Amino acid sequence: MAELQEVQITEEKPLLPGQTPEVAKTHSVETPYGSVTFTVYGTPKPKRPAILTYHDVGLNYKSCFQPLFQFGDMQEIIQNFVRVHVDAPGMEEGAPVFPLGYQYPSLDQLADMIPCILQYLNFSTIIGIGVGAGAYILSRYALNHQDTVEGLVLINIDPNAKGWMDWAAHKLTGLTSSISEMILGHLFSQEELSGNSELIQKYRNIITQAPNLDNIELYWNSYNNRRDLNFERGGDITLKCPVMLVVGDQAPHEDAVVECNSKLDPTQTSFLKMADSGGQPQLTQPGKLTEAFKYFLQGMGYMASSCMTRLSRSRTASLTSAASIDGSRSRSRTLSQSSESGTLPSGPPGHTMEVSC
Repeated sequence: MAELQEVQITEEKPLLPGQTPEVAKTHSVETPYGSVTFTVYGTPKPKRPAILTYHDVGLNYKSCFQPLFQFGDMQEIIQNFVRVHVDAPGMEEGAPVFPLGYQYPSLDQLADMIPCILQYLNFSTIIGIGVGAGAYILSRYALNHQDTVEGLVLINIDPNAKGWMDWAAHKLTGLTSSISEMILGHLFSQEELSGNSELIQKYRNIITQAPNLDNIELYWNSYNNRRDLNFERGGDITLKCPVMLVVGDQAPHEDAVVECNSKLDPTQTSFLKMADSGGQPQLTQPGKLTEAFKYFLQGMGYMASSCMTRLSRSRTASLTSAASIDGSRSRSRTLSQSSESGTLPSGPPGHTMEVSC
């Protein structure tokens, strides 16, 4: 497997006291479906998986995940794991536009590129974090390579293929809207787009002015042609690893994520519905998502000595009391916290969590 490129980059970002700049190494490898570029931060830790991310349509790894991984409380996590940020083909910064008639990989084929990345890096297991199309890709990979996935954080996942009504609506929208407008509607809620906040203006400019917009359209088309993942609770086709599903309240994919939650094993699945986060929780609420991710890792047996946040400490006693009172209830119960607390509790093993925060 030939390495096409390796570039060492020092991240430019505000540093915390005592924090040293992260060094990023960017690689490209050939796969049966073309070249794929990915960026590695940190060094492998003994007996720990790599954190591997996959971004959504219209974004690359930086525009999708940088606010999350640069958040202050996230530094405690990333010091304990090597991480790999995958860019879908043609989405990396400076990517040339594919020639006319280029056959872009399907989402299933994009998932089949991941073993080439892990083989090149000699990584055996991962914890995946995916958004939108990236969440689908990581889920498909996990279905095919269960032994290599220790956990998944799936933001805005839609596991279903488009139905006839969806296709009709998509075609009609395409007659009156540009590709960039359709992708923005996929990423953000109509309320967010109408509000035209600074964040929306930033991402509108990123997408509409992207020099690789033709490539983005190819990724978009692959997403819209995805196959059904066919998840079935209690069936053979399901995710075997711990899963945290995340969606913003009133987000474009809220119904799809709720449906996905109903199809997965409740003893392995946490469901996090985030209030006031819009369509991209990792951009708008990195603090709450970081805390939820920390609890998720602790539930998997990592970072057991991690410090609790002030909000978590303030609620520990009440959560412990509630757990003891409700201990005899069904394993399929739902835990819910108010938006005022902002607390993201880790439920006892075997519980599906629905946390509005």
